Amino acid sequence: EKNFQDLFLSLRRPKKMDMAVDWSGLPPELIETIAKKLTIHIDYIRFQAVCVNWRSSISKTPHHLPCQFPWLMLPQSRRTHRRAFFSLSDNKVHFLNLPEASHHRRRCGSSHGWLVILDESPAIFLLNPVTRATIHLPPLSAFPNVLDFNFYHVGREYALRTLDGGDVYTCNLKEMRDSFIKKVILSSSPSNDRDFIALAILNQTDDIAFCKKGDQSWRFIEAAKSYCEDVVYHNGFFYAVNKYGAIAVCDVHGPSPAVSIIETPRQIGGDMQYLVHSMDELLLVTRYLDLEFDIDHHQLDIVYKTMQFQVYRLDLSGPKWERVTSLGDRMLFLGENSSLSLLAYDFPGCKGNCIYYTDDYSELNYDGASGDHDLGIYNLEDGTIEPLPCYPHSRLCWPAPIWVTPNPC
Repeated sequence: EKNFQDLFLSLRRPKKMDMAVDWSGLPPELIETIAKKLTIHIDYIRFQAVCVNWRSSISKTPHHLPCQFPWLMLPQSRRTHRRAFFSLSDNKVHFLNLPEASHHRRRCGSSHGWLVILDESPAIFLLNPVTRATIHLPPLSAFPNVLDFNFYHVGREYALRTLDGGDVYTCNLKEMRDSFIKKVILSSSPSNDRDFIALAILNQTDDIAFCKKGDQSWRFIEAAKSYCEDVVYHNGFFYAVNKYGAIAVCDVHGPSPAVSIIETPRQIGGDMQYLVHSMDELLLVTRYLDLEFDIDHHQLDIVYKTMQFQVYRLDLSGPKWERVTSLGDRMLFLGENSSLSLLAYDFPGCKGNCIYYTDDYSELNYDGASGDHDLGIYNLEDGTIEPLPCYPHSRLCWPAPIWVTPNPC
């Protein structure tokens, strides 16, 4: 260990020599040994970027790296491709050049370090903001209720049918981008699992749909209709919750989806529900909002403000939801991202028994909106809310901030 530290210090503090040292010529086995000592993703990324020899000598999938504290991807300017990511664990802002996440594209999810991007065209793709790798999913035009897409039908490019087989209606490019899909969740990281599954929660029809890698279209899970408040991948299945706290367990690994319903005697309140996989438990978090009206420059704006969270754990022996009054050392990250649970012990300076939240419901999430976002840190012990230290740092509003875990794979 001491020899490694001496070597690392010598790399950081070059000595005065008559001849320059060619660090690119280090033996591959030594480069690999050094890389395995790095435990922070951004350090690993910088290490990869030194030269071709260093990059080729270390693993592209560094499984030794621990789970990282998520970054908060901030609203963006129309005039630049640079995207700002705030790291709460070290209070730093990282800037990444991401033309793939330009202003006219919308983020509708973040899962396992990958952003889900919607274009004003039918395209849907996954983007790793660290590596800029992309993976295409079936497009918006490949959902079963989308009958037609035509660029030349200006203002009514999409033709859709209601799921009861009734009326046909039209949507334009911007409406489909902003409001057709609520959120997309991944079963696993595409970096490590070629057989990952994507599941989409639809906004207007109360449906959920899925696709597997390589599929050309999306398929509805008809037996899980209305279980669309939130979805999480837990112990090999997608768990979907409705507004009353009932659960649909969806097995989509076979040729056709199989669904079993878990009815709970207690109806859960709150304005929004989130499911979280946490330490082998399934948690349900309910969010209570206060609605305010703000009149500014003769314009009426609806402002949502978070007032309280309540947490429950699923007891399958009932089955029932049991109230959780303390998360202990756990931290929950909620919003438009796939819900995440981490231990504060692994991140010095961070607080356990807290919920770190962003807004994923507000009209501010649509292009052209103005005003502040509802985000903060909720302390489950005393019910207090403190602002995230990075916000508000600007008046940029769209897209809404979203949690994303840096993933160098």
